[in-house]
Amino acid sequence: MKLLVTGGAGFIGSNFIRYVLEKHKDWEVINLDKLGYGSNPANLKDVEDDPRYTFIKGDINDFELVSKLIKEVDAVVNFASETHVDRSISNPYAFIESNVLGVYTILEAIRKENPEVRLVHISSDEVHGDILEGSFTEEDRLMPSSPYSASKAAGDMLVLGWARTYKLNASITRCTNNYGPYQFPEKLIPKTIIRASMGLKIPIYGTGQNVRDWIYVGDHVRAVEAVLLKGEPREIYNISAGEEKTNLEVVKTILKLMGKDEDMIEFVEDRPGHDLRYSLDSWKIMRDLKWRPKVSFEEGIKKTVKWYLNNEWWWKPLVDEKVLHPTPWKLRW
Repeated sequence: MKLLVTGGAGFIGSNFIRYVLEKHKDWEVINLDKLGYGSNPANLKDVEDDPRYTFIKGDINDFELVSKLIKEVDAVVNFASETHVDRSISNPYAFIESNVLGVYTILEAIRKENPEVRLVHISSDEVHGDILEGSFTEEDRLMPSSPYSASKAAGDMLVLGWARTYKLNASITRCTNNYGPYQFPEKLIPKTIIRASMGLKIPIYGTGQNVRDWIYVGDHVRAVEAVLLKGEPREIYNISAGEEKTNLEVVKTILKLMGKDEDMIEFVEDRPGHDLRYSLDSWKIMRDLKWRPKVSFEEGIKKTVKWYLNNEWWWKPLVDEKVLHPTPWKLRW
């Protein structure tokens, strides 16, 4: 298989590329990434010399470039996305440009140049908004709470509409919160590890009682592979691990693993529109595609803390005021 991965220099995309190159020795991967703030060539330093891997710097909104690449491949996995909620509050347009117009460009390139190509579009649990009890299924309503989640919901609707009207072979995945190696330092878990290692206070929004379902990135990329190979057109697949934790619990766990005191925690002003709890029902992918999460939060968080402490070379160049500011949504990006 020849695969086009968009946004492959980001956190989840780079983990996916590394996984498929290791598992599928006959696959070729083209990685299209514009190298925005969340992308990093160092994420794939260990595979850059693999003859099956090609990196191309470019934007998914470049129709000519995307069309050329889609002619050459059997499948597309679209990880390309602006993902940081805090940034979407400060600068919503960048999220519309990438998460809506970029998806449109990919769909139109497929429709016009290679309508038989397989597409897996990577979305988010945040398109549903929060839920205080129970879990969202794939059929439940969309009620986004931020410019980020609104842009992802819009992208999902484009994929479903193009798949029906133009008979595209496209599926959507929606996953809960990821963690693991190569995650950009703005995110809660790497930010906590990095600040604690530097002896800095750990900021937590509000009371820290916001609940997320945490999945190790390795489990997520296996699920994406399952959808790519076995998923049905116009189907949505939820991906979750059943590891619900409050933000405060996550931070306390990390501090304990690092031998740090909980008095490093500092509660800061909450961000606007902060959802209280996300939860997805992933029975469908378990039933239909036989996928299961393998890594418990206890095991995954230990591996993640160890990785960041052993790989300062990777994260130190990325740490600046925007990463370490206690309330980054107040900054102008």
